[in-house]
Amino acid sequence: MMFIDTHCHLDAPEFGTAGLAIRAEAARHQVGMCVLPAVEVANFEAVRALAHAGGDSYALGIHPLYVKAAHDDDLDRLDAALQSYRDDPRLVAVGEIGLDLFVPELCLEPLRARQQHFYLTQLKLARKYGLPVLLHVRRSVDQVLKGLRDMARADWHGIAHAFNGSEQQAQSFIDLGFKLGFGGAVTYERALQLRRLATNLPLASIVLETDAPDMPPHWLYKTAQQRNAGEVQGLNSPAELPRIAAVLAELRGLSLAGLAEATTRNALAALPRLGALVQLE
Repeated sequence: MMFIDTHCHLDAPEFGTAGLAIRAEAARHQVGMCVLPAVEVANFEAVRALAHAGGDSYALGIHPLYVKAAHDDDLDRLDAALQSYRDDPRLVAVGEIGLDLFVPELCLEPLRARQQHFYLTQLKLARKYGLPVLLHVRRSVDQVLKGLRDMARADWHGIAHAFNGSEQQAQSFIDLGFKLGFGGAVTYERALQLRRLATNLPLASIVLETDAPDMPPHWLYKTAQQRNAGEVQGLNSPAELPRIAAVLAELRGLSLAGLAEATTRNALAALPRLGALVQLE
């Protein structure tokens, strides 16, 4: 039994220099592969180095939350990095890219237009290099879908990360060739709509993720009252993936081994370069 964490930020500042130790702990929990998305040009080399050191894979892209601080030539630098590493088998996608319409500042001009420019340009780069995309879709599912449709690419692959839209929106991603990422949020009993999606969507459309160190499952989460009382918010990690998967397996009435096998197969379909890496590990 093996799990693939399709979205994990092992280079995040919260982890300090412990990324490889955290990865080793995940391996002891049968997490056989992690996908490490970049969020800005400054961490391209960090995610690449961690992926090579830990036997994992990585994606290069500029996250919508980092667009405000990005330089005008960062898209050119992304293009250059994708060109430089196009033959690196551990480079599996362009990401994390997309749109964020949850943060109020990003919904207003000029940042909304700047977000859109970065998103569409990165879709073009993914098409140029024949790579899948890891999509950030927070409060922006329809707008992200429009960008994909307008790009007129026949062979889209990738993952809608932390999906929490409607069944109709989910089907739109599936029809375009995407998988949908589910993680710690599905462990909260109050997340009724998300749990319905995780239960009812075709099994072939689902992949697992942690978004570590973010999106902690319920057993790590501390309320504001607890944090004010001095308790530390738990950091998510890829080692939590099997326990998150167990919640999803129970919701769907599957064995954990059955869910692990299906979601691993789905991850390989979403990110085709992973196949050779998983066989090698």
